[in-house]
Amino acid sequence: MERRTLLKGLGLSALAATGCSTSIKGSGATGTDTIVIGFVSPQTGPLAGFASGDAFVVDTIRKTQAFAGGITSGGRKYTVEIVVKDTQSDPNRASQVARELILQNHADMIVTSSTPETTNPVATVCEAQGVPCVSAVVPWQAWYFARQADPANPKPFTYTTMFFFGVEQFGGCFVPMWERVPTSKAVAGMFPNDADGNAFRGAWPDIIKDAGYTWVDGGSYTNGTTDYSSMISKFREEDCEIFINAPIPPDFNTMWKQAAQQGFKPKLATVAKVLLFPADTVALGNLVKNIATDSWWGPYMPYTSSLDGSTAKALADAYQAASGKQWLQTLGSTYSLFEVAHQAFTAVDAPHDRKAVAALLQKMSYAGISGPLDWTKGPVPGVAIQQPVGVQWKKGTNFPYEMVVVDNSLNPAVPVGADLTPTNP
Repeated sequence: MERRTLLKGLGLSALAATGCSTSIKGSGATGTDTIVIGFVSPQTGPLAGFASGDAFVVDTIRKTQAFAGGITSGGRKYTVEIVVKDTQSDPNRASQVARELILQNHADMIVTSSTPETTNPVATVCEAQGVPCVSAVVPWQAWYFARQADPANPKPFTYTTMFFFGVEQFGGCFVPMWERVPTSKAVAGMFPNDADGNAFRGAWPDIIKDAGYTWVDGGSYTNGTTDYSSMISKFREEDCEIFINAPIPPDFNTMWKQAAQQGFKPKLATVAKVLLFPADTVALGNLVKNIATDSWWGPYMPYTSSLDGSTAKALADAYQAASGKQWLQTLGSTYSLFEVAHQAFTAVDAPHDRKAVAALLQKMSYAGISGPLDWTKGPVPGVAIQQPVGVQWKKGTNFPYEMVVVDNSLNPAVPVGADLTPTNP
């Protein structure tokens, strides 16, 4: 995909959350016997669904021998301290807690997860302060280009890296599902004016055109909008029978209920950023049935932990047993953030040497509970790509609705669990 396509419609300036410090960039507390890892995610607020399993994962990580027994780096044993911070789903607070971790907790690395509203301000602070940072659960275009001073002429970052996937993987996941449902081939798009929405709006039209479909943009809107009547009317007038999106969950819930009331019922809804987690299904009830989305992790993934060899299914089962709640995708992503940290700190001679740790992250390649992750392959420096599968929410046996794999075009190692069914026949 051409870079101009990815940039089209972004219109984003770099986030200016840099913070202030009297420390030397790239240096750490070299005399201590403790490695400090900061973890930042949206544990409260409208994005809290992404982080609802984070406390369980952090507790699980702390109990692994790999962390509880200390990390050996450069022939020396270090204890590990994990400091957790909540962004409250606020980008400004994300910047604030990142600075706190650096200036007050003297973090040797910060790991962060879930949407550009969280990862981007944290990574921006870390880049400015010279602290290694690993992000996850954010489309790479929204993470990479939205943080550039000049998105048209991007420059690689030194201290910040990430793993997830991008719009091209969404296309590789969604389009094969579209092809299995006879439609008008008109695709409705619901994209807000934010980092995710602008990245998707810039890239999807060419993907859609190349696949032989017609693009219909519902219009850029502000997060928190409550009336989507004009968007819905446009989709109906254009005979859109496929639906894609990238809004925050509350906005989609409002729009989807209004769509049902106003008679917009696309044959196949393939959604992004929403309906990724079981809690998201509660607000919609039966309206969630057979909506398709992407899955980058789940108990059906044939992957094992690099820390203790446990399987993806074992992690999901342990969460359900401990919480009484249904597993969610970010369990694997959060777990892998700490796998990456462990890999980096055990491979360097001096874990407080932030420059050395950051340099190692840029060239890391390993396999863990999220599968193989290789930062040497791009698509841009500092980014490792996962391959998602297509899933649909279907009536469950143990829970009201359960994710079932219906397409594995991008990741054939994952078994298909059911046939794809139209969202609205």
